[in-house]
This record gives sequence, structure tokens and C-alpha cells, in this order.
Amino acid sequence: MNSSGTAFSTLIRTASHEQHTEAETSTFMSDLLGGRLGVEAYARYTEQLWFVYEALEADAGKLASDPLAGPFIQSELMRRSALEADLAHLRGPDWHTTLTALPATQAYAARVAECARTWPGGYIAHHYTRYLGDLSGGQIIRGKAEQTWGFTRKGDGVRFYVFEDITNPAAFKRAYRELLDGIHADDLEKQRIVTECKRAFALNTAVFQALGEEFPLTA
Repeated sequence: MNSSGTAFSTLIRTASHEQHTEAETSTFMSDLLGGRLGVEAYARYTEQLWFVYEALEADAGKLASDPLAGPFIQSELMRRSALEADLAHLRGPDWHTTLTALPATQAYAARVAECARTWPGGYIAHHYTRYLGDLSGGQIIRGKAEQTWGFTRKGDGVRFYVFEDITNPAAFKRAYRELLDGIHADDLEKQRIVTECKRAFALNTAVFQALGEEFPLTA
């Protein structure tokens, strides 16, 4: 609870609602989920995710002992290896040789990496926006991808969205929110985390905008 009596998980969700909605309803994501873009757009999006999760997970081991961020470092959430399996399916075994980040993705990944190195509270903000989103809205993307492009065999192409070690996502998300509610930070630090959460959504939206420019729908 903060000084107003509001649970921090509630505060962070409601304060970032506008930015969250903007990211979810971006033109690129709407076109992708609407089946109006081809598999190349999905593959390009998956490439961008790799850079973000590389930044999130590269220093996760070092953060595991941090009193603030440590409890959030949970192996069942890690996505990098799943992304690499998806990219191998989408791009072939040499996927890493053609991997490129959009400038917006570079900015996003750089901010995540900076927080991972210097500010555990900021890292939590990015951790929350990514992983809880993967467990929730990410499942919509998985379903649409399977339906549109037939990614069904053993999860090839959508492994990123398959949390094999989380048998009860709803219970896991409740436990995650309890971790947020229990973080040992004063009100000022919590407000800084909320602000960084908004920034995370804005950085994500910028990636969607860049992808939308790369994959415009023809009239």
C-alpha cells in the first residue's frame, strides 16, 4: 500500500492505463491481429522482441540478489530462448545473421538495459509491462498467429507465448501482483516506477509505429 491506501499493483495498472491502451490499439498491432498483414510482419515484430528481451534477461542473474528486483527474477518467465526458437522457425537456422533492430527498438532496448544496470525499480517497471503483458494480451497474438499462419506443430513460431512452466497463469499473475504490492520502496520511488512504466509503454508504442511504417497497408 502507498500512503493513500491504494495497492501498488492497482496504482501501477490504473496510472498506465492510457499508455497501455495506446500500445494495444496501435495501427500495426490492429492490422496484425486483424489478419491484414503477412507473416513477414509477424517475423519482423518477433525480431524486435528479441532485442528487448535480450536487454531484459542479459543481466537478470545479477539482479537475482537485489532486494528490490530479485523476487521478480523467475526462470519460468524467461523468453529469450523461446524467441530464438521462433526466429529459427521463421527465418531459418541462420536467423541471427540477418537480425536488425529498428531505431525505436534500439532506444527501447537501451533504456531497459540502462535500468537493469543502474536502477532496479525501473527494471521492475519494464519487467511488469513485458511479462504480465505476455501472459495476458500475448495469448491473443498467439491465437491469431496460429489461426492465420498455422503455427501449431509443437508451438513452432509461437513458442514465445507458450509459458510451459506456468501451469496456472491466473494464479501466477495474482502472485506477481502480490510481489508488486509488497515491494520495499517509499512513495516517491513507487511514483518513479509508475512513471517508468508509462515510459515503457510509450517505447513499445514507438516500435509499433515504426513497424507500421515498414508494413503500411496499401489502399
